[in-house]
Amino acid sequence: MYNRTPWSAFALMAALAAVRMAVAAPPSNDGATIGGGSNILPKPSTERTLRLPNPPFNYVDVELPAHFKTPAARRFDNTPSYNALSDNGATLGRVLFYDTRLSVNNTIACGSCHEQKRAFSDPKRVSKGFEGQLGDRNAMSLINLRYQPRGRFFWDERARSLEEQVLMPIQSKMELGQDLKGLTEILAKDDHYPELFRKAFGDSAISRERIARALAQFLRAMVSYQSKFDEGLAKARSVRSDFDNFTAQENRGKNLFSRNCASCHMPRGQTAHFIMIRPLNNGLDADIKNSDGGIGDLTLNGLQVGLFKSPSLRNVEFTAPYMHDGRFATLEAVIDHYSTGVKPHPNLSGRLRRRLNFSTEQKAALVAFLKTLSDQKFIADPRFSDPFQ
Repeated sequence: MYNRTPWSAFALMAALAAVRMAVAAPPSNDGATIGGGSNILPKPSTERTLRLPNPPFNYVDVELPAHFKTPAARRFDNTPSYNALSDNGATLGRVLFYDTRLSVNNTIACGSCHEQKRAFSDPKRVSKGFEGQLGDRNAMSLINLRYQPRGRFFWDERARSLEEQVLMPIQSKMELGQDLKGLTEILAKDDHYPELFRKAFGDSAISRERIARALAQFLRAMVSYQSKFDEGLAKARSVRSDFDNFTAQENRGKNLFSRNCASCHMPRGQTAHFIMIRPLNNGLDADIKNSDGGIGDLTLNGLQVGLFKSPSLRNVEFTAPYMHDGRFATLEAVIDHYSTGVKPHPNLSGRLRRRLNFSTEQKAALVAFLKTLSDQKFIADPRFSDPFQ
């Protein structure tokens, strides 16, 4: 088995990984933003007014397009039987997602580092915790988490379910820093939460398990399916046909993507999710001793050093910067990496061991195609917006 460092160093790495924040990038960038952004912390939720529609928004009865309903696409759904989506459950999750009381000093919420207009990602390479602490990884987009087939989350897949994942940032000493027992007591004294929990779960009891279930329901409700790609596929004979609503450049990019990228990003015969089914190494670093070990930092398995989870490519136009450390500011830089920039690594994915050497025109076509995955309706959908005014 390949080990990148002595075992004692691995133990230290594991300890460090246990406290690693999965929502930021190298501190040396000091919160640099891509395409603007603000470092101003939101006002505590206690200074804001909660406004919810009555009846609640519809989260359950959503008419998905045909390619989301195929057996191959439906197999990606990770919704557990004990936490089926409901309108009232997702509504409660929405309120929790934007409530700054989930942080110990009432300064930030989940939505502070996952902005709707950025497809629920952070434009900063480095996200700040409740006291301005800086982490070491970029905040992943929350798009279509329902269709992560392995049901594991974070760049290093340390969360075994979405219900487990949503509680980790709340308790993290670097992120929200909140005590879950204290949080349940805070919410129980609020004017709104007991009734919201009653509507979601049948009675007003507030627990960490119900907080997790509600947040997970809201995140699973965030399904993006109204892009230019979806519109074109609905009218085409197959995904390989030219789409009538695409430009010539976009169709060329789609064909290039099908030949070079779809085996990883559109696996198992489905055309809906643009998600990878397992973590891989994509050749970002050759210096394996001094770079982020990803999953290998947690498992201490040399064969998993440098392996990372990949988010969905849907709405990728809005989710810069890219990669686990936010090193690439643009889609053009990402395509350049896969074209000629892949570095040798013992665990490099076999599909990346040959250079793609895209031409300038091919790179532009691939970027044009990736932008057809943008869903303007989703990033402005009031169902996923901040309910506090």
